[in-house]
Amino acid sequence: MTGVGSTEPENKAGDTRTEEEQVEALQEQVEAPEEPDALASVTKERDDYLDALQRLKAEFDNYRKRVARDQQELAARAHERLVKELVPVLDDLERALDYASKHEEAKLEEGVALVHRSLADLLAREGLVEVEANGKFDPHTQEALLSQPSDQEEGAVIQVVQKGYKLGDRVLRPARVVISQGSDG
Repeated sequence: MTGVGSTEPENKAGDTRTEEEQVEALQEQVEAPEEPDALASVTKERDDYLDALQRLKAEFDNYRKRVARDQQELAARAHERLVKELVPVLDDLERALDYASKHEEAKLEEGVALVHRSLADLLAREGLVEVEANGKFDPHTQEALLSQPSDQEEGAVIQVVQKGYKLGDRVLRPARVVISQGSDG
């Protein structure tokens, strides 16, 4: 059936395109099929996960840098606080040196005792405790330099060569001691 004034025949569906145009349209549909919805949604989901992962990585890098910066600031503040606490001890030491230059032995001894007391008090406030070195040898807090025969029982501390110190539960420096071997007899 042909329409009035039309030079091309109509097809069954009422399409006015020529057969060649219809074949070309079909070929384009066959050559470039549309992506299925499933593939598009999976691709979008993958892209969303990749984006979230990249954001999480950037956030973690920023967190790591912030924690490192905070640790440096904390260490700097602790260092500053310790130095600030030691300044009066330095002042006491300068006074002791000043007394020593005047050769007044009593004042020199007094100045050194003052410095020792100031420093000991400061370190005690910070939690420094002297390691107990009397009695039986303790390998966790003491270091035996040598053993000697003595009247005391074997393993008893008979002399402290160098004091040891603990800060909290940790041993900063073990006490260096001489221990007894027991009696020779």
